[in-house]
Amino acid sequence: MATIGFIGLGNMGGPMAANLAKAGHSVQAFDLSAEALSAATAAGCRQAESAQDAVKGAAMVITMLPAGKHVKSLLLEGDAPLFEHLEDGALVIDCSTIDVHTAREIAAAAQQRQIDFIDAPVSGGVGGAQAGTLTFIVGGSAEQYATALPVLQAMGKNIFHAGEHGAGQIAKACNNMMLAILMAGTCEALSMGVKNGLDPAVLSDIMKQSSGNNWALQVYNPVPGVMDNVPASRDYQGGFQVDLMYKDLGLAMDLSQQSASATPMGSAARALFNLHKSQGNGGLDFSSLIRLYQ
Repeated sequence: MATIGFIGLGNMGGPMAANLAKAGHSVQAFDLSAEALSAATAAGCRQAESAQDAVKGAAMVITMLPAGKHVKSLLLEGDAPLFEHLEDGALVIDCSTIDVHTAREIAAAAQQRQIDFIDAPVSGGVGGAQAGTLTFIVGGSAEQYATALPVLQAMGKNIFHAGEHGAGQIAKACNNMMLAILMAGTCEALSMGVKNGLDPAVLSDIMKQSSGNNWALQVYNPVPGVMDNVPASRDYQGGFQVDLMYKDLGLAMDLSQQSASATPMGSAARALFNLHKSQGNGGLDFSSLIRLYQ
């Protein structure tokens, strides 16, 4: 079992840290939120007084933060950059969804400091984080991937080595762009069916057994009351916020421009989420997009 520093205990990070503690690892957890720290302590983690305290004696450090600027600031910048507090040979696993350039910049800085770094963004939502069934998409060397694998398996079910540093972020951007397109299409189809007199639960069952089947219909239905234990049945609280989906779609659009990739569907999805966000819905789960159609 390893001593692991865990920084970022939000909707995703909190359950991930709890699963590491449940697996027997010694987890030194830190977050700016006192409530999040309290929940982590109750789940078996040790409450750290600061990010620097969280990494003392840790062979591995996991970060789960909102954006690239937060990861870079924590690890490389300020009066006490975290890289200066890590032991040589420590492995930093960044599970945040950030831009490829920042991931590669941090990896290069880590190498200069004799520290290992991999980008390992996740897919699977809050439910997957709680159940320990997340998908991890890793960018880094084969040796770094092999070192991280046993720890990632305590939090996830499907672990992929996408390629060198930054590859995890590229794959995650492609996945989340597809997710946004599928959710927008699901909301559009269900809304049209309901406005024409269909029961959304019946229509969902029909499409799940037909060619329109997708992840949103299977486990994340956007219509309230159709499915238990999803954000739609909690007034779209919790889950994956519209703000974060919009941020991830921005990362995808940056990638499309850098590679001259045509993304008309991704661009349309981003415009829809931007419109929904502009109407004051940024803090709601991204499945609340159906309200835009209603």
